[in-house]
Amino acid sequence: MSQTGLRFTVEVDGQDAETFAVVSFHLVQSYSSLFTLDIHVASSNIRLNAQDLLEQTTILTIWQGITPQRHLKGLTARLERGEYDGHIMHYHLRVHPPFWRSSLRQNFRHFQQQNIESIIQCLLDDNRVTDTSFLLGLAHPAREFCVQYGETDYAFLCRLLSEEGIFFYEEHARQGTNQRLIFADKAFYLPEAFAVPFNPQPRPTATACISQFSHCAQIRPAYVVSKDYTFKFPDWQGRFRHDADELNGQRNQYEVMDYPGRFKDEQHGKDFTRYQVEGWRNNTEIAVGSSNSARLWPGTRFTLTDHPADDLNRDWQVVASELHGEQPQAVPGSQADGTTLVNAFQAIPANKTWRPTPLPKPKVDGPQPAVVTGPEGEEIFCDEYGRVRVKFLWDRYHAANQDSSCWIQVSQPWAGAGFGHLAIPRVGQEVIVDFLNGDPDQPIIMGRAYNFNNYTPGSLPGTKTQMTIRSQTYKGEGFNELRFEDARGREEVYVHAEKDMNHVINNDRTSLTKRHSVDKVQGNSAIQVGENQMIQVGGTQSTNIGGDYVLSVGRGFIDGYCNMNLTNFEDGAAQTLKRLAFSAGSNGLCPGVGNMTTFIQGSRMEHINMTDTTSVIGAKIINAGAMVSISAGTLLNLTSAENSKEICGGMKMIQATERIELHAGKASLTLTNDGQIELTGVKVIINGSGEVLIRSPKVNIEAE
Repeated sequence: MSQTGLRFTVEVDGQDAETFAVVSFHLVQSYSSLFTLDIHVASSNIRLNAQDLLEQTTILTIWQGITPQRHLKGLTARLERGEYDGHIMHYHLRVHPPFWRSSLRQNFRHFQQQNIESIIQCLLDDNRVTDTSFLLGLAHPAREFCVQYGETDYAFLCRLLSEEGIFFYEEHARQGTNQRLIFADKAFYLPEAFAVPFNPQPRPTATACISQFSHCAQIRPAYVVSKDYTFKFPDWQGRFRHDADELNGQRNQYEVMDYPGRFKDEQHGKDFTRYQVEGWRNNTEIAVGSSNSARLWPGTRFTLTDHPADDLNRDWQVVASELHGEQPQAVPGSQADGTTLVNAFQAIPANKTWRPTPLPKPKVDGPQPAVVTGPEGEEIFCDEYGRVRVKFLWDRYHAANQDSSCWIQVSQPWAGAGFGHLAIPRVGQEVIVDFLNGDPDQPIIMGRAYNFNNYTPGSLPGTKTQMTIRSQTYKGEGFNELRFEDARGREEVYVHAEKDMNHVINNDRTSLTKRHSVDKVQGNSAIQVGENQMIQVGGTQSTNIGGDYVLSVGRGFIDGYCNMNLTNFEDGAAQTLKRLAFSAGSNGLCPGVGNMTTFIQGSRMEHINMTDTTSVIGAKIINAGAMVSISAGTLLNLTSAENSKEICGGMKMIQATERIELHAGKASLTLTNDGQIELTGVKVIINGSGEVLIRSPKVNIEAE
């Protein structure tokens, strides 16, 4: 613009419009940064102080005659009272945009399942930045977990914006003092270009022109390769590469490898890699110029004309500017020259989208404690991966519930495909959270710790020799426990099952007890043997059964049921029972009390290597539905203390190879194998109710 009629004014809320006269100002602006406006003003009011000016809205206006060419609005962030010449006080004001407030707020917080626009808007609201617009045409998916970790709001936003390829700038209205903060991801959204001629020798009265314009190209990284990992898809390659579109003759060997790439999906991986390349190369082709126009600021496009190099006469996009204005005559009595305005700017091709240079991400110094959370009334809250949620001690924004954080992996001592160790941290327990690669967005639980509310099992230090694994009944008072006692002389392995205990052994089991072994079962006990069972007792074995005894042997289909109820025995009978014995490699004793009934569904066979003795105090009855066969190898004795009676419903046959003898006192009957029959008695009586027949070729009857 022409320097003729050029003037500058400034207004501060709470002060009259004529309070300050602008002596000079210096404005520095660029994409994705906070502008800084330093204003040197003079005032006849010498008593202005910080309470009057700080945090007040300040508006600088650049005039051409009575027409405003540009307004710049911000808040006074710094006040310096300078020289006083006896009439005029000099003040130096530093003005920043309202967004600058975000650089003063350092915070710890996290966002869940929110996209970049939602996160930005939240922080803008916190900093009372209201005049904003989002010009976003690219995909920006939600982030699962995004942490502001000890960063200022401004640094946090700048980092996220650089990752998402978004730049911001202040848009100033030509008419009025409206001013908006713009967030954009494409150069497409920038205003249309206006023509500015090149004039290397402008006169003070010349119209707006560019007096200096130089073009620069430089070598920058040619491509970016980024890599990351997600446990949800461990076989996912997670590797992306993006090559620069225009290398302008440079070699393509300049690689930037980024790991971890801070992405967990294809969309973010591709986009973040692309934005990095474009961020590293945002100044590969840049023009530096000087102008007398106040309209060239970041976010505007212009068409350069009349430059002797035709290839430079094209559309450009301003990415940075330094606007310096001098108005020395504002100080009464000043002999300096008139008002001047110089704009030093930087520009890139208008069709190229400028991306922020990648910014480093803060790293967490080390592990930190947190508390496991979940829904009210829930004791164990996890997902299908065994992840839990926690309440971070620095989190002031989320309640301790099922939404207090993202799902966080839990490190286990052993993790295999369907096998390993698994112990889910429970709600209310203190855990130690570390962060993968120091990234606050990637927490992982590495351990647990006892605290005042959660004491250890046992009573320390008294139980310091014990190593304990103790669980707690879910929504109950019981527990399961495995405990090792290492105190010398009291070494012990203790197992406690609150309800059931089950063992599954796919092959052999061997148990060795070098001293005593006691098993106590207060309810029922059952032993099932699929094949054979052998019991060896070196000494005495005693079995006491108060109720039923059931023995099942699978092979041979033999089921025995024994009901022992031996009652009301006199001492002598009990003593007799104690002497009953059976062969078991040594002598054994099987006492019982009450009756005994044996029922056998099939056959029964007993094999005894030595003597078998059965003693029955009362009667013994043998009933056979068919045949009874008794076989003795040498001698068969049947003895009755009193009477003996045999009843045969049909035929009875007695057969001996040598002889048969029947004796009753002095009477006897002898049958020998030579056919002789001898009947001997003191008196022999033969009675025949019908007929007595003696038939023989020879009959001798002798009387003495």
